[in-house]
Amino acid sequence: MSHHIAKTEYYPQWFLRNGHVNTIYPTLFRSNPPVNYKRERIITDDDDFLDIDLLRASNRGLAIICHGLEGSSDSKYILGTASHLHNNNWDVAAMNYRGCSGEVNRQRTIYHSGATYDLHTVIEHFGPQYDSVVLVGFSLGGNLVLKYAGDGIYKLPHNLKAVVAISVPVDLHAGCINISKKSNFIYQHKFLKSLKAKLHLKAAQFPDTFKIKDLKRVRTLYDFDNIFTGPIHGFEDALDYYTKCSSQQHIEDIQHPTLVINALDDPFLPDECYPYKEIDSNSYVSGIFPKYGGHVGFSSYRDNVYWEEDEILHFINRSDASSF
Repeated sequence: MSHHIAKTEYYPQWFLRNGHVNTIYPTLFRSNPPVNYKRERIITDDDDFLDIDLLRASNRGLAIICHGLEGSSDSKYILGTASHLHNNNWDVAAMNYRGCSGEVNRQRTIYHSGATYDLHTVIEHFGPQYDSVVLVGFSLGGNLVLKYAGDGIYKLPHNLKAVVAISVPVDLHAGCINISKKSNFIYQHKFLKSLKAKLHLKAAQFPDTFKIKDLKRVRTLYDFDNIFTGPIHGFEDALDYYTKCSSQQHIEDIQHPTLVINALDDPFLPDECYPYKEIDSNSYVSGIFPKYGGHVGFSSYRDNVYWEEDEILHFINRSDASSF
């Protein structure tokens, strides 16, 4: 890999050298670091709201952290990352996407893998108070930050210094097909259970948009995106949504120091989600593809700080200190 810049190799204990084990381990065994968020609500242009959880200590840099599908600022990987960055002189803004903060959002639209307008709103709201801003995204959030950095829709702020994306399905269609495999049943089931519960809340608000009876047709995440996510956000169907929102097509256009970390044993990611060619064609973008790590895993048996949290800190400090 010509842009391989890992500070340390990730080589976990023997029992974590399995993608599924590493993916599930933090959920079951990781203890949450003490994180004392202060919540701030931003009202969006379309009169909805975004709840942002902040860790502030008058640092000059801000890390905006974006969670994955059906995650929140309280997901363990967000708490771990927020805590580690804040302990190392970064202020943190942990996003909760629409409907992910514990309260149902106001508008018909919810959130999706390409909803960069809400990320831009958060950057514009908090960014000007800082010398430097960095974006960190996990899984769906990783796709979001890569797309934002490369798709050219928004004028990026002058103080944006770095972008880090972890466990990213850069090809959404291939990723969605992959998660429907039998071996991934447990994950798909968990996502669908959570999404269906939220859909019931939205149906109470907008019964003509969110039709409960259509849930009977939902067996896979692809079905959910085809019937709900795609059309509700203005796409024709799931395929149109995936095609327009996949970040892979934008990696070559990124012009800020960017790091992609995808473990080779990630059960969520098919071959199409390892963007070697795109990374090699862009000197701004680096890739680390460790043999182990699972999906947003990179677990550590004894350390409170996980391997990828150190890598994120190393990369954003390096990017912040130099102009590349």
